[in-house]
Amino acid sequence: MVRHSMCASGKYSSRGPALIPRMKTKHRIYYITLFSVVLLGLIATGMFQFWPHSIESTADWGLDRRSVHDAPLVRLPVSNPIPERGDLSCRMHTCFDVYRCGYNPKNRIKVYIYPLQRFVDEVGVPISSTGLSREYNDLLSAISDSEFYTDDVTRACLFVPSIDVLNQNSLRIRETAQALAMLPRWDKGMNHLLFNMLPGGPPDYNTALDVPRDRALLAGGGFSTWTYRQGYDVSIPVYSPLSADVELPERQPGPRRYFILSSQTAIHREYRAELERLKEENGEALLLLDKCSNLSQGATSARNRCYKGQVFDYPQILQESSFCVVLRGARLGQATLSDVLQAGCVPVILADSYILPFSEVLDWKRASVVIPEEKLPEMYTILKSIPHRQVEEMQRQARWFWDAYFSSMKAIGMTTLQIINDRIYPYAARTYEQWNNPPVVKWSSVNSPLFLPLIPPRSPGFTAVVLTYDRIESLFRVITEISKVPSLAKILVVWNNQNKSPPEDSLWPKIAVPLKVVRTKENKLSNRFFPYDEIETEAVLAIDDDIIMLTSDELQFGYEVWMEFADRLVGYPGRLHLWDHEMGKWKYESEWTNEVSMVLTGAAFYHKYFNYLYTYKMPGDIKNWVDAHMNCEDIAMNFLVANITGKAPIKVTPRKKFKCPECTAIDGLSLDQTHMVERSECINKFASVFGTMPLKVVEHRADPVLYKDDFPEKLKSFPNIGSL
Repeated sequence: MVRHSMCASGKYSSRGPALIPRMKTKHRIYYITLFSVVLLGLIATGMFQFWPHSIESTADWGLDRRSVHDAPLVRLPVSNPIPERGDLSCRMHTCFDVYRCGYNPKNRIKVYIYPLQRFVDEVGVPISSTGLSREYNDLLSAISDSEFYTDDVTRACLFVPSIDVLNQNSLRIRETAQALAMLPRWDKGMNHLLFNMLPGGPPDYNTALDVPRDRALLAGGGFSTWTYRQGYDVSIPVYSPLSADVELPERQPGPRRYFILSSQTAIHREYRAELERLKEENGEALLLLDKCSNLSQGATSARNRCYKGQVFDYPQILQESSFCVVLRGARLGQATLSDVLQAGCVPVILADSYILPFSEVLDWKRASVVIPEEKLPEMYTILKSIPHRQVEEMQRQARWFWDAYFSSMKAIGMTTLQIINDRIYPYAARTYEQWNNPPVVKWSSVNSPLFLPLIPPRSPGFTAVVLTYDRIESLFRVITEISKVPSLAKILVVWNNQNKSPPEDSLWPKIAVPLKVVRTKENKLSNRFFPYDEIETEAVLAIDDDIIMLTSDELQFGYEVWMEFADRLVGYPGRLHLWDHEMGKWKYESEWTNEVSMVLTGAAFYHKYFNYLYTYKMPGDIKNWVDAHMNCEDIAMNFLVANITGKAPIKVTPRKKFKCPECTAIDGLSLDQTHMVERSECINKFASVFGTMPLKVVEHRADPVLYKDDFPEKLKSFPNIGSL
């Protein structure tokens, strides 16, 4: 080899051909050419794979140059084809090719952005008067920086044109449509996404983009029920330019200086007249602002509002009101909605047929009040009927909606893509809680039992949660009995006594499953329903420290019933609520009947999901009421589960009386008449907070097969059931 190399060095240079000395010339030229092509391809890929982010970061590529100067010029002949107007019957299964998206481990669509081009007509006039707006530039940059983006057009599931159609006012309709039709992958708009915030134009102001667009999806900011293709289009907010210019610190919910505030200018004179009448009737509670006509020259009108010569800073003034009016203007979608949400003011939306932004996933009842336009004269009365606590929750939710989904073009773009992603990969879609609950609770650790699970639970069996104070002897007996149940995975003792330490480890019963003691900071009944990290199973058995009469067969059977009805409360002691016609209110009934509407959580199975709802999402002040009265936490849980599911609990085993030795004393809590009266008060209190009576009355009980049949005990799966 050395000899060959030395000889080669005499004939060729010391680089390149020396490595292949015997290769024929034509082969060498072929490989050199191939290598050059590959190298050029890699260089080209490196230059364009991060568009537009890498271009944007270049020092001499500012917004103006990017939108006007450096993009290649494309002329549109008059004879170029124009897309169809738009198919109102389009749905994801008819106008979208999901097979382009394919399977990927991350369950995430891939989005391709077309390279920027300057489209002009035959005489050189641009199709848009503004080129690429700052807002659309921010949107494309956000997509290119996201995990949705791909620079490989063959891998793309969704295509986003670099043609800015956010504002129809700046577009030439026909020429823009022709430019869309020229896109290499247009294919009648299949799998293409257009963003538009200001649709229509005078005099009609249509509620959807007027540019013909074939089958393209439209993320639109002004949809009505007539133009919105449900499950296909995405309703987006109208971005407020003040979002980037004005920083409003989050204000704590609560009473504010004004009850209702109207800040919009150029609203219809009939609406203005009605608002002025409401102002006359309710005085200082309502602030009616308009544009300022007496400001000094050069003042920014967009940042000011006036009332009888008094000037207010906008949007700061919105934070001084509990409710803020959002009326339809020439267009249904209004940037005012975004300003109101940022201020943490509850929007009062009067725009009939308007499709609220991201309403496919956002629960607007939690953050706004929607009133028909004809009910504007009754607005004050309607809003006064909303409880103060609910108003505070809505204020908090309104601000969170803005932070998560409205605050920037990036937030709007990512939310839009996530909604489309959820449609294509529904089994990996975000849940209602993930879309609507502020990220205070770690919902990722729990699945909702209201839907069929895709994978088995992380830990099979159930966790027994025993609430105790200081009844050590009966607690140990309960632990010993529960430990005999085959499906028991763990016992969690909630030690609710802050003045006394739990027994030493050596004194606890020796059992075959893990036993964990959790000490609480306050003596509250609600502690039994806290979502402790130690609960790894989906099934929870809530049991009191004095329930010592349940056999292992009864507990095992109860767990197996729960596995078939994971969205229900499955328990042993049943109770009933009745309507007292003489008193005109609900009454708690503890005596045994064939009817059941509650099962007591002193011994009941349920899904741990309800621990999260009880702790973080219990309506009104129910949780505080329970902790203050040291009673009714079980009734509250029954209300919560019934309200969420619309279903009754399931009683198991046929015990007529749920007796326990620890509860038969004359001064026992269960026999105290005051206790019974307070239980009735709880039912009426909770029904008032929920605004309805969610409890369902049923005559139903779950018994094991062969329970009372005359068969040998060894043939029965659960022989030890029902004995007192």
